[in-house]
Amino acid sequence: MTIQKKIPCVIMRGGTSRGTYFLANDLPREWDKRKEILTAAMGSGDPLQVNGVGGGNSLTSKAAIISRSTDPDADIDYLFAQVAIEQNEVDITPSCGNILSGAAPLAIEYGLVTANDGETTVRVKNVNTNTLIEVVVQTPNGFVEYEGDATIDGVPGSGAPILLKFFDVCGTKTGELLPTGSARDTFDGVEVSCVDAAMPMVLIPAPSLGVKGSETKQELDANTELLQKIESIRLQASLKMGLGDATGKVIPKVGLLSVPQFGGTITSRYFVPQNCHTSHSVTGAICVSVSCMLPGSVAYDLITPQSSEQQNIVVEHPSGKIDLLLEGRFENDTLDIKSAGLMRTARMLFKGEVHIPAKVWDESKIA
Repeated sequence: MTIQKKIPCVIMRGGTSRGTYFLANDLPREWDKRKEILTAAMGSGDPLQVNGVGGGNSLTSKAAIISRSTDPDADIDYLFAQVAIEQNEVDITPSCGNILSGAAPLAIEYGLVTANDGETTVRVKNVNTNTLIEVVVQTPNGFVEYEGDATIDGVPGSGAPILLKFFDVCGTKTGELLPTGSARDTFDGVEVSCVDAAMPMVLIPAPSLGVKGSETKQELDANTELLQKIESIRLQASLKMGLGDATGKVIPKVGLLSVPQFGGTITSRYFVPQNCHTSHSVTGAICVSVSCMLPGSVAYDLITPQSSEQQNIVVEHPSGKIDLLLEGRFENDTLDIKSAGLMRTARMLFKGEVHIPAKVWDESKIA
């Protein structure tokens, strides 16, 4: 009789995403084997992921691997994995700020971080980008609080606030805020800005592609001609950004930008990248916000500039808006961003074991 392999696992909603969370010690050290385990757990290779827990959507086919950090400036290491749906592939080149918002509470739940009475600050090292984030979790009486009155657009109901403060957001993948060396480039006759701040992105003014930028996700996803134009620009931009051939890869992401409609700073439709996000990624919102502080960028043309070193940026998206607080300034032709902060919520949904076929992980053959 063959017994399936059981792996301790937690399923959490983090921000506007949902994913599986694992402790690194519960997985093999070899990355190729971890990849097999994640795709088996999610049910990848099938658009519905019916043979796993993925849910058949890019916002739910995500995973996090956490562990105590050896970095003296961090409490835990956080590795994000975007698990493909129809292919047995896993991409760890991007990060995800939404799934990150669940990593700190989980670290407290598992005893990797000792909770204070009231609130607990967890210093997180993002392994994907080698950057640090401070996460403040509500911990009355030393226990993680998930319920509260805080709301975020794109998630029904409310929860306890989780405060994220990102440091070193500029050049997280390419080493440069402007990886092409310019605030503007032209591809297929369209002016864009290629910006690397928390997430490498290609920012495109919506009117230049014949749309308003305030369309619904469904309208944009149904516009095949638009999606083809976006992908053509993205592939060309990726090469010039030094990211290589982006075919089949999820970065760079694309932001379709337009003027705000509901009193915000800017409107963004975030592509992930073959379809429009139902709301907006955290890292993508940081990139769009940083671009709003960058004279010469296509985003800067769409906003009412602020002059203070602490700027509140409100990014409107299909499900509402996301509020960010940036600390930084533009001086001597250089944009210096000290930090980017925002609020998320998270909720533990399931704690137990995920079962995978025994043939996927034979511990007698794996380090």
